[in-house]
Amino acid sequence: MRAVVQRVSDCSVSIAGSKVADIGNGMLVLLGIIDDDTFEDIKWLVNKIINLRIFPDENSVMNRSLLDVGGDVVVVSQFTLHASTKKGNRPSYIKAAKPDVAIPIYEEFKSYLEAVLRRPIQSGEFGADMKVNLVNDGPVTIIIDTKNKE
Repeated sequence: MRAVVQRVSDCSVSIAGSKVADIGNGMLVLLGIIDDDTFEDIKWLVNKIINLRIFPDENSVMNRSLLDVGGDVVVVSQFTLHASTKKGNRPSYIKAAKPDVAIPIYEEFKSYLEAVLRRPIQSGEFGADMKVNLVNDGPVTIIIDTKNKE
């Protein structure tokens, strides 16, 4: 499982011209899933995301987590995070899980994140053509991979 986490001061997701998600201060999480992702990957990644100290404290030092600031979250499925560009100029997405595998994992990720945060999160729609608008605050962008825990 791979995530791109962006600290945002504003983020919205629209599908066919209608907003389906809209937050202020918080995080946008782009989530890529592969076939062998498990609930252990979900637990590890959710714990990492909610505890990332990427929000400024009173001294403008990135010392606060999503939990500390009470920030909101938008989760968007993003199979292209597992693109391979090794050969040629057209990316291969063979590593990305197919919808029959990815959708249940994506839904479980969202449910577990909501349970841990104890409040609803917002999201895009799996497989939809989405327009994601955001103001990356900082900018702060972190890439996390459950198979390469750096």
